[in-house]
Amino acid sequence: MAAAFCMTMLACHESKKMNQMNTQNPLLCDPDSGVCELPVVDGEMAEVEKASEKNIKIMYFTDPICSSCWGIEPQLRKLKLEYGNEIQIDYHMGGLLPDWSYNSGGISKPSDVAGHWDEVSAYYKMPIDGDVWLEDPLSSSYPPSIAFKAAQIQNKKKALKFLRTIREMVFLEKKNICKWEHIKTAAIANGLDADKLKTDMDAEGKLSFESDLKLSRSLGVRGFPTLMFTDSTGKTEIIYGFRPYQQFEQTLKKLKSDISKQTYDKSAEGLFKLYSSLTLQEFMTLSEMSEVESLKTLSSLTEKKILSELKTKNGSLWRKIAE
Repeated sequence: MAAAFCMTMLACHESKKMNQMNTQNPLLCDPDSGVCELPVVDGEMAEVEKASEKNIKIMYFTDPICSSCWGIEPQLRKLKLEYGNEIQIDYHMGGLLPDWSYNSGGISKPSDVAGHWDEVSAYYKMPIDGDVWLEDPLSSSYPPSIAFKAAQIQNKKKALKFLRTIREMVFLEKKNICKWEHIKTAAIANGLDADKLKTDMDAEGKLSFESDLKLSRSLGVRGFPTLMFTDSTGKTEIIYGFRPYQQFEQTLKKLKSDISKQTYDKSAEGLFKLYSSLTLQEFMTLSEMSEVESLKTLSSLTEKKILSELKTKNGSLWRKIAE
């Protein structure tokens, strides 16, 4: 297995060496577990909210700059397509990078992290360009997290598209999504009122983000991604870290053995009607085509000017060209 580390931002899984030194590095996560692990914080445990009779409730704890969370985008998209009528996913922000006021394990500044994102990109087979930490580094993950919570106030569906856009900005376009100019661009691109978003970021959005942080601590969330699957009886199963799609599906079936699976259009035309952008790994996962066949299909559609290809040093993203 390639030696890769997942760069995430509040606290992450210690390497064996760090374990031996009893020192926790808040910037590195273990690719073997696929988790960005937090320090253990004692406190009163909250109860997970039960799902409705029909649905399975999924509480998803994530962060806009969590590379492991970007890594499970193919799995989440497929889960929604196949089991969308049976599940309800609630997104909660984790707050991975408050600021840079620490120094451990040789990681003390943004430039120390750039190489880790490049390595984990290959591990998860999702394009990530670590050069953002060299060219326009983020000072915190709090502003984009608060922006997402503010977007949820306006429209939850548009907020998810907004989250996808700012993730593409930071992981592929090397844009510092702490900056208002990029947050505003993402908001407008997804039909949100940018002025209201800015106002809400200073008020209700900030309070909502603080509520997410409190909730994650009360539920004992120790890293990202964390997905808590709960049925109508309160039975809960947890997926912790990067996992293959089969584990997501098996988790649903543990909670509801007769869960109904939907079919969807797996053609390129059908998929790009559903999603305006797809990485190669996402297209392969959703279309169930081989890598060779997927690349051939995407290249053909690019040549026909149906898609545009955003190339990075660690892979590409294909976007549907507006008609």
